Parts: sequence; C-alpha cells; structure tokens
Amino acid sequence: MYEPRSFAYSLRQGESGWSWSVYDEDGVTVARGADASRDEAQAAVDRTLRHAPSLRESASA
Repeated sequence: MYEPRSFAYSLRQGESGWSWSVYDEDGVTVARGADASRDEAQAAVDRTLRHAPSLRESASA
C-alpha cells in the first residue's frame, strides 16, 4: 500500500543566482538545481513537488 511522503525544500541565494534543493522525510536530497532568479528557482521547486510521485519512487529505490 502507498504511504504519502512529505518533502521539504530550500532556496539559497548565491553570487551567480539561486540554488534549490528538495528533500524527502529522511533529509535525503531527491532533487536540486540552480536558476538565475528567485522566481525561476521557486517555479522549479513547484514543478518538482508536483511530480512528487516520481520522487517517492526514486527516494525509495
């Protein structure tokens, strides 16, 4: 049976733009990236979280 999992994310501003990471319940990084602006980074996080079912599969593998 499928158990819902929770994810968290972080956004960090650096000299060359914004980096982001998505973490599973155990604190394992399941996705990360970098974008030029905060808005682009947030949109990338949002897209990643919308695909959370595929993250669940990769996180449990």
